[in-house]
Amino acid sequence: MMSRELVAASTRPVLLAILARGESYGYEIIQQVKQLSDGNLEWTEGMLYPVLHRIEKEGIIESEWKVADTGRKRKYYRLNNKGKEAMAQERAQWQKVNKALTRMWEIKPCLM
Repeated sequence: MMSRELVAASTRPVLLAILARGESYGYEIIQQVKQLSDGNLEWTEGMLYPVLHRIEKEGIIESEWKVADTGRKRKYYRLNNKGKEAMAQERAQWQKVNKALTRMWEIKPCLM
C-alpha cells in the first residue's frame, strides 16, 4: 500500500502522463493508471474527477462529450498546448525528486 499523501502528490503528474498518451475518458483513465502502475495505484472516480475538473479550470486540459460505439455518451479529456508544457514541468520536477531520493538512499548510513 502506498501512503495517501504520496498517491495524492502524484495524481496530477500521473494524470497528465496518461493524457499525454492521447485523449481518454474517466473510467478508461482509472484503468490505465491501474495497469501502467502494475496495480500499485488504484484510483476511484471520487479521486479522479475533482482533479480533472480543477486542471480543466486551470486551462491545462480540454474536454468534449462524444458518443462511443456503444451509443453511450462519454466526456473525453485531452491535453492542450498549456497542458503539454505543464506535463514537461511536472516530469522535470519528479525526475529531480527521484534523482535526489535515489542518491540519498545510496548513501551508506554512518553509525555514531
